[in-house]
Amino acid sequence: MAGKLDKEAAKQAKKEKRAAGKARRGQIFEAFKMQRKEDKALIPLMVGAILVVTGVVFGIGFIFGIQWALLPFGIVLGVLAAVILFGRRVQRTVYSKADGQPGAAAWALENLRGRWKVTPTVAATTQLDAVHRVLGGPGVVLVAEGAAHRVKALLAQEKKRVSRLVGDTPIYNVIIGHEEGEIPLKKLQAYLMKLPRNLKPGQVDALEAKLAALGNRGAAMPKGPMPAGAKMRNVQRTIRRR
Repeated sequence: MAGKLDKEAAKQAKKEKRAAGKARRGQIFEAFKMQRKEDKALIPLMVGAILVVTGVVFGIGFIFGIQWALLPFGIVLGVLAAVILFGRRVQRTVYSKADGQPGAAAWALENLRGRWKVTPTVAATTQLDAVHRVLGGPGVVLVAEGAAHRVKALLAQEKKRVSRLVGDTPIYNVIIGHEEGEIPLKKLQAYLMKLPRNLKPGQVDALEAKLAALGNRGAAMPKGPMPAGAKMRNVQRTIRRR
């Protein structure tokens, strides 16, 4: 009886895995179709990547007289390069569309790679300015989005609140934007990765426990970049009702 149940469970797990794989392939294909419509250079660049990488591997093989043996390997590497290129261009398109929209920084932080602990919207205004808190190896990073003349005050207030609890732990301020001293949305992750590593994982966990008591101040932000054309007044009214 137990053996039969194990077989059924394994069969179900395999079925779910196939379904997940199919859904993932469908998402990639949809992303490819959307990117192709907006990015006319996508297909020529992908084809070029395949040809160049395959040609390089073939050329190396030719030097040693094993070009035909290396050809399949070169094609595989070329396809891999094309896929990486596709992913980078999709990412660039997504960030360019999100850039400047309320909630974009919170969305970007939630999609960080690596061991980061993100608390979105620890402070905000009804104008959809916000400060998000990120904990990681560097220490505490406060990331602000919105009008610079308003978020600077928000950042100063939040830094004062946080510093009371974290002592000598480094606190970094980041404002998302394109003016001098600001970090573009698409470069946010790269900026965070370049910060010095001042804390060990255990210290980060202890820091998170300390800061959990602070809670959030101000209005809630939209979960992700606000759609283009959305009426600011309606969004503010919705936020005040929460």
